[in-house]
Amino acid sequence: MAHKLTHLSAVELARLVRTKEASPVEVVEAHLAAIQKINPALNAFCTVAAEKALVWAREAERAMKKRAKLKPLHGVPVAIKDLTPTADIRTTFGSTLFRDHVPTEDAEVVRRLKAAGAIVLGKTNTPEFGAGANTVNKVFGATRNPWNTALSASGSTGGGAAALAARMAP
Repeated sequence: MAHKLTHLSAVELARLVRTKEASPVEVVEAHLAAIQKINPALNAFCTVAAEKALVWAREAERAMKKRAKLKPLHGVPVAIKDLTPTADIRTTFGSTLFRDHVPTEDAEVVRRLKAAGAIVLGKTNTPEFGAGANTVNKVFGATRNPWNTALSASGSTGGGAAALAARMAP
C-alpha cells in the first residue's frame, strides 16, 4: 500500500486517514521513503524533517486513538517552500546569507496548515529569494526535472513542483 499512498492527492489521503484505511504514520513513512529514494536524483527537497514528521504522525495517531475530532488535513504530509519560515526547521530562502537560519516561529500559512492537521515533511528548493527562472542556488544547487533530469525544474517553485510530480509529496 505504501507505493499507492504516494500516488494519492491530499484530499484522498485525508479521506483514507479519516476512515482509518491508512494511518498517519503509514502515510508519512511512505512519503519519506519516496523522498529517500527519489530526492537524491532531483534535489527537490533541500531540508527533510523526517524525525519531526514521524513524531507529528505518531501524535496524530494518538489523537485518533483518543477519538479526538479530526481536522481536515489530519495526518496529511505537506512540503513547504524554502521561502516560508517554519519553526525549528531550517529556512534558507535559497541564500548563503541564511544557510543556517532556523526560525523560531511558523509563517501564518504553516500555522494554518498545522492547525488543519497537516504534517510538514520538509522544505523544497527555490532560487535565491525566489528570484530566478530556474530552481538553482548556491546553498543546495539545482533541482532537476523529474521527467528529464537533464533539464531544470524551472523556478521559483521548482522544488515543490518536482516533489509533487515525482510523488514525494501530495
